[in-house]
Amino acid sequence: MTQRIVSNARIVTADDEFTGCLIVEDGIIRCIDTGSTALPGAEDWGGDWLLPGLVELHTDNLEKHLSPRPGVLWNAHSAMTVHDAQCAAAGITTVLDSVVIGDLDDDGARSKTQHTSIAALHQCRDEGLMRVEHLLHLRCELSAPDMLEVFHEYADDPLLTLVSMMDHTPGQRQWRDMVTYRRYTERNGSYNDADFEAMIAQRKADQQAFSLPHRVEIVRECRSRGLPLASHDDTLLSDIALAVAEGVAMSEFPTTVEAAQAARAAGMAIIMGGPNMVKGGSHSGNVSAAELAQLDLLDIFSSDYVPSSLLMATYMLAALDGWSLPKAVRTVTLNPARAIGLQDRGEIALGQRADLLRVRMNRVGMPLVLETWRTGQRAF
Repeated sequence: MTQRIVSNARIVTADDEFTGCLIVEDGIIRCIDTGSTALPGAEDWGGDWLLPGLVELHTDNLEKHLSPRPGVLWNAHSAMTVHDAQCAAAGITTVLDSVVIGDLDDDGARSKTQHTSIAALHQCRDEGLMRVEHLLHLRCELSAPDMLEVFHEYADDPLLTLVSMMDHTPGQRQWRDMVTYRRYTERNGSYNDADFEAMIAQRKADQQAFSLPHRVEIVRECRSRGLPLASHDDTLLSDIALAVAEGVAMSEFPTTVEAAQAARAAGMAIIMGGPNMVKGGSHSGNVSAAELAQLDLLDIFSSDYVPSSLLMATYMLAALDGWSLPKAVRTVTLNPARAIGLQDRGEIALGQRADLLRVRMNRVGMPLVLETWRTGQRAF
């Protein structure tokens, strides 16, 4: 039997925060108590926070390593192991690697890395190279002509845990503001006006041809497999109504208060980006995470494109009126775990997996991960 004992830690459970001690045996939490302990071998944490390991449902961080610069493709195994290390350092112990299938850009990086990244995910797991647990999230670009073919290839992948449906056609959802959209699309090179208009016309034509039939098929296939579904960038009440009719359980990054309110009324989990919270707003000009939080319309944080944003956003959220640290911590632990059916992790409770974090606030008020444990073993 392997055992670890932590004493003098500020333990954050699902509903409380207190100074206490904790005992882990064979990777499982076996004892939680207030106060200190005289047991030999106890580690004195000196008042540092003891949190559950973070659960990440949607991260694009792997993409940054697969294509670190425009036109550059990196080795997928190297990208995966560095991404894994960053997750561990950020306190993420369970991560759904988001792989976009269906590329709106002709000969784009996503079409070149979707297969290699999933292969690397499996190979690195099989070889025991991962510090934290990695699962698969397929992000389906509904208006991409080749999306459905790729989805069928991975629909029965044993690591597939979440499927999200997104439509990045300009003029709606995330990209209602065409000025913002053009600025984003030109981040790696500019269009002349004629080429830009031609690209917009092609994207809208593809949406008309593919988006709805692809959506119908994705919903059917996921229902038959019992896979959780998320909608992406819900904006209008009709977006939520469509998602509800399809049995979608999560609304990722709603762009308006109205959509978030409708999602809440329908019992959907509302997911917002940690970078949105940390930066003080959406990079594409949509509703801010802080505004939704103040309206109690936020259930889950995703780190999106910055793994470290999860912990930062959690402590910022805890400082808002109506929020507490336990409630904020649930948005990055218990809530995402339960949203995808994981019952063995996400909170500090008896019998739960010992996925744990040691966190300390530095002098400038930044929460830092000092230790990350996965099933009781040091991962960082």
